[in-house]
Amino acid sequence: MSRSSSFRSIGVAVRLTLLSTVVLGVAYPLAVWGVGQAAFHDQANGSMVTSSDGTVVGSSLIGQSFEGSGSARWFQSRPSAAGEQGYDANASSGSNLGPNNPDLLKAVEERRAAVAKADGVAESSVPADAVTASGSGLDPDISPAYAMQQVARVASARGLSETVVRKLVEQHTEPRQLGFLGEPVVNVLELNLALTKAS
Repeated sequence: MSRSSSFRSIGVAVRLTLLSTVVLGVAYPLAVWGVGQAAFHDQANGSMVTSSDGTVVGSSLIGQSFEGSGSARWFQSRPSAAGEQGYDANASSGSNLGPNNPDLLKAVEERRAAVAKADGVAESSVPADAVTASGSGLDPDISPAYAMQQVARVASARGLSETVVRKLVEQHTEPRQLGFLGEPVVNVLELNLALTKAS
């Protein structure tokens, strides 16, 4: 191969590299970002949820804890195994314990007893999502059954009628996606914000 054809090949390679960098490293990411901002602005920015005063209180995609002082006043999320305190988005994971693991079985029984006592129901009626963490540990949703189980406790703690609180749960129950995918769910953060407005 002659020196001139070698230089020509190097020139083609350099131009192709620069073109690929501009198209795939600049133009394409900008196009995806632009479409995301224009057509899916809320989702592209983390699906942030704000309170009535405009303060960001979380994301509708990430679960969080509502425990602590006054926890009886709030609908509770699923347990979380993400991080030491739970709900740590930097440590998203499940417990990785198998269904017959003694530690998991003990934790589930302890959670079942605590949830049943807090909500004033029989242990046998506690839904599975009240005592088991999701695979990510960050599930923002609970089942309608678990939400309805908490209605009496929340209504009593807030001095509201159970009818009002039950209606809030019904209004915030999302149906199956496309009518057949998954199960109906209730987003806990959005339900608790609606509860705050109703109190």
